[in-house]
Amino acid sequence: MVRVSQQLDSSQLRVVPSSLLDTASVALYTQFNKYKRKDRQCRAFVQRIVTSQLFKIVMISTVSLNAFFMVLWTSYKIRYQLFRVFEISEVIFVSIYASEFSMKVYVDPIDYWRDGYNLLDVAIIIIIFIPHILRKVKDKHYPYFNIADGIQSLRILKLITYSRGIRTLITAVGQTVYTVASVLTLLFVLMYIFAILGFCLFGTTEKGDQSNWGNLAVAFFTLFSLATVDGWTNLQEQLDKRNFSLSRGFTITFILLASFIFLSMFVGVMIMHTEDSIKKFERELMLERHVTLMEEKQVILKRQQEEVSQLMHRQRNVDYKSFSELVENFKKTLRHTDPMVLDDFGTSLPFIDVYLFTLDNQDATINKLQGLYYEIVHVLGLMLEEQPGKAQSSRKARKK
Repeated sequence: MVRVSQQLDSSQLRVVPSSLLDTASVALYTQFNKYKRKDRQCRAFVQRIVTSQLFKIVMISTVSLNAFFMVLWTSYKIRYQLFRVFEISEVIFVSIYASEFSMKVYVDPIDYWRDGYNLLDVAIIIIIFIPHILRKVKDKHYPYFNIADGIQSLRILKLITYSRGIRTLITAVGQTVYTVASVLTLLFVLMYIFAILGFCLFGTTEKGDQSNWGNLAVAFFTLFSLATVDGWTNLQEQLDKRNFSLSRGFTITFILLASFIFLSMFVGVMIMHTEDSIKKFERELMLERHVTLMEEKQVILKRQQEEVSQLMHRQRNVDYKSFSELVENFKKTLRHTDPMVLDDFGTSLPFIDVYLFTLDNQDATINKLQGLYYEIVHVLGLMLEEQPGKAQSSRKARKK
């Protein structure tokens, strides 16, 4: 029996449950927390596989190849010729997706269900099995087989899990939900007002335009065409033929409000949130690169310390006059790609720190001097501007 160990946040355990479902979930997590897994080595091995770059490349290649096969499947001629190939490839793709799901659940059986992208993968796996289940349960002429086969195109959404850029854009869209909903609500209110107004003005049974303004549903669709500025000239021509005097003012007012204000506001909100998400994504990448660089530096420093310790130990066992002599003999055995241990003061960390601090002070001094030079130039410029006035006054005094 596989036992599960998950460290829960203490803040989650302190929360007072507000419903019976919360009480049950907290009790379940507490119960799981009491158990410890005995397969730590196997779990760590599977986790390294799942988080490796090679695994991501294999999954991205699999999803892309599956999408390409679905494109070929849309051709009846190719489907007939490669029918057996499509069947075998389908079994392979489903097996890979199921294996990925099993491995991720095995690594983290509790936190796996807290990630929305993992839930998306589960939904895609359920969608994949729907046609196979329907073919086993229903008749071959079941009318909804085409829908079940059509939604298989959602498999390509598995690429979202392995693309941080796409996840960033989805996050930006999610952050704009409330703002966009407010904008769309205002647009709906505007369309509701103009739909009733247009029905009353242009939807009369005698001389009105029944095809575009005959009822409220048709009026809403017509206003949507005006809001997207798609074929609005044809709609206006039909109103002009019926000699509606207020039609042009109605059309221009609605287009200005709906298209140039509300839709532009919608696009502006999307752009702002997308830029914020992209900047956040870039900051995360920079932080990850910095962390990786620091880890590499720590590894290099640790290796250099070990090499120095080995040299010191070797000095005790071999007759050398000094540590410098030992280092010089060791330098002769190095290649150009090997790290070199130097005892020069110019390469020591304290000297480098002092040197960089001195450079900072020099930069500050140069900035101050530059500011003083700017002030001097400004004063000299003012003095030059005053010189012509003084020269003219002196000339007038001489003439008198």
